[in-house]
Amino acid sequence: MPFITARKVFTNDGVLHNQAIHFDSGKISRLENWNGDFEFENIAPALFDTHINGGANFYFTSKPDFETLRDMSAASHQTGTYYLLPALITSSIENILHALSTTADFITQNPNSGILGIHLEGPYLHPSKRGAHLEKYIRKPDDAEIAQILEVGKEVIKIWTIAPELFTDRQLKTIMESGITLSVGHSNASYEQANHAFDMGISLATHLYNAMSAFHHRNPGLVGAALLHPRVWAPIILDGKHCHFGAAQLAYMTKPDRLFLISDALFLGRKKQSFQWEEFDAELINDEYINSEGNLAGSSISLPEAIVNAVNYLNIPLEIAIEMASLRPARAMGLDQNMGKIALNYPANFLAFDDDLTNFRSIS
Repeated sequence: MPFITARKVFTNDGVLHNQAIHFDSGKISRLENWNGDFEFENIAPALFDTHINGGANFYFTSKPDFETLRDMSAASHQTGTYYLLPALITSSIENILHALSTTADFITQNPNSGILGIHLEGPYLHPSKRGAHLEKYIRKPDDAEIAQILEVGKEVIKIWTIAPELFTDRQLKTIMESGITLSVGHSNASYEQANHAFDMGISLATHLYNAMSAFHHRNPGLVGAALLHPRVWAPIILDGKHCHFGAAQLAYMTKPDRLFLISDALFLGRKKQSFQWEEFDAELINDEYINSEGNLAGSSISLPEAIVNAVNYLNIPLEIAIEMASLRPARAMGLDQNMGKIALNYPANFLAFDDDLTNFRSIS
């Protein structure tokens, strides 16, 4: 029976020392004390990035095919993330439907890729909060188009980012009844509108602080509603560019148990210096992707880099920072019975790293 050994094992139920982790048929079968040589310094549960736009070479929305999905899977695994949801941003209905069917086929044929589905980001967003999304594709919710998307994508769309103030309650209920997790983002919702959406059952706020109505003492906006609503999970891009580390610290203090990490990486590895898809453009400048309008167009960090930033800049304990990139996104998606821990019968997919928080890599 295969096994791996580590000096320290972060289980997301505590930290164990000097352990051997045995597995059989892809599942953890036993943990035991180990007194021999160690293969790894640290082992943790596999990371889960619920929002990533591209791999090392290809951008999913512009090229939603098997080659791009392989690139995203490989680049994520190489930089330390095993599970991921490729983000499909606002585009034509033809592109959306093609991406949905292609991804479903890819997952069926590649069950060990780590790709669990799609994060559909748009196209029903508020124009004033579109960020880098192309204005020509942003539109109001349409019953017939929503039905098309659900018919093709209800099994593969795991998160759908929408501006809820544009929807009727009936439209929101239709999507939620399909089993898709709705997330509020690229939205100009008032505090009251956001709370109404959360009270209806929406439980996520896409990339906290970014592309949403800001906090003001007379109008707390979507930011205020997301921070204060007890059921809402708040994924955050912890690169120091998308939000100040002080703002991230405030979010952690406000939602210590429901803040989690995403990369929102445009590309991984910082090899891609510039990119163009239709009118969408981006250039890597000082470690951030900027478009010609001066807007951020996705990050350049990996999920392990976000963990390091959480430890170094927010003074979050390493054990909690790992949880914020593994168990918490799984809980937010209702997947924590199948991933996010090192425990009996959980998948034998792991994160390995060195004591100095370098050399992050996926082990499976």
